[in-house]
Amino acid sequence: MKKVCFFNQSSVHYRSAIYELMDNELQCDFYFGDSRPGNILPYENAKLKNFAGTLKNIRIGPFYWQKGAISLLKKPYKYLLTPGDTYCLSTWVIFFLSKLFYKKKKVFVWAHGAYGEEGWIKRRIINLKYWLIDGAFLYGNRAKNILQQYGVPERKLHLIYNSLDYDKQKELRCGLVSSDVFRRHFNNSNNNIIFIGRLTKVKKLHMILEAVSLCKSQGIMFNVTFIGDGPERSTLEQLVDTLSLKHQVWFYGACYNEGENAELIYNADLCVSPGNVGLTAMHSLMFGTPVITHNHFAMQMPEFEAIEEGVSGAFFKENDSNDLSLVLSSWVTSNKDRNSIRQVCYNIMDTKYNPHKQIEILINTLQ
Repeated sequence: MKKVCFFNQSSVHYRSAIYELMDNELQCDFYFGDSRPGNILPYENAKLKNFAGTLKNIRIGPFYWQKGAISLLKKPYKYLLTPGDTYCLSTWVIFFLSKLFYKKKKVFVWAHGAYGEEGWIKRRIINLKYWLIDGAFLYGNRAKNILQQYGVPERKLHLIYNSLDYDKQKELRCGLVSSDVFRRHFNNSNNNIIFIGRLTKVKKLHMILEAVSLCKSQGIMFNVTFIGDGPERSTLEQLVDTLSLKHQVWFYGACYNEGENAELIYNADLCVSPGNVGLTAMHSLMFGTPVITHNHFAMQMPEFEAIEEGVSGAFFKENDSNDLSLVLSSWVTSNKDRNSIRQVCYNIMDTKYNPHKQIEILINTLQ
């Protein structure tokens, strides 16, 4: 008898490491919806020896139904691990049926939980969901605290954080050394900022350029490297010209070579993500570079919790380029030891944000 069934709206490549550990150590069966996850690279499901099938996602306005998901209740699984997406109608049916007719089944969600700005109706929906299910795996402490404030029992809440391809990245990390990659390109000794990810409007990347321009007017010099591509590139290039930053900005472009990404991140002084930070924080901290992002935590992704103010990064007032410039200036003028900062960043990833910690939590909970 199989103990665990995991199903989701889609499969995503960045979760390959935890999928494969679940495949081997939980002997978990996997079912993925047939949706493409936007601009995120999908995972090759065939790599999982326990990949069990594809669920057809049927859209109904803002909602969707996963055809075939309900039948998973009839299969010999003790635990069903679901995404807990509020907009997935079939998952709600599973919640109710498991509570009423399949009481020996244990249903868990793997979810963000709550953000803290939910209105009365959304809070009631959250309370209903967490009354119906047996437990939740959450990405961060803030969500756990908010859910407890909403009345969800702590015994149902399990922190699992998030991860990328930790083992591969750690192997690369062990071979990293300081290089002159930025000095060679810019031909200067300025402090170096990087951003890695899609160049989209929601990332508010113009703020990096505005803040760097303000720092420049105060005699504090930064270079900026954008690792990635996207629809905002031309707008950012125009702003570079307007702010006279041509010799301080490098549009590196999209890079799928993790060795190149590792070298660039490792040798940068800071990673700046003016919008929501998400997995960019994981990527940067893994290679030893602190992260700066905004301080409106109710709008942040849970990965912001890996940033410890003044230690593994810093926060600025949301949508305030002037405050961002002050935070940047303060960071580089405080004479922090770069190697010590790297070790702090490594420790955060090695102790919390990796798939080995995640699988340990899953195994201990689903016993």
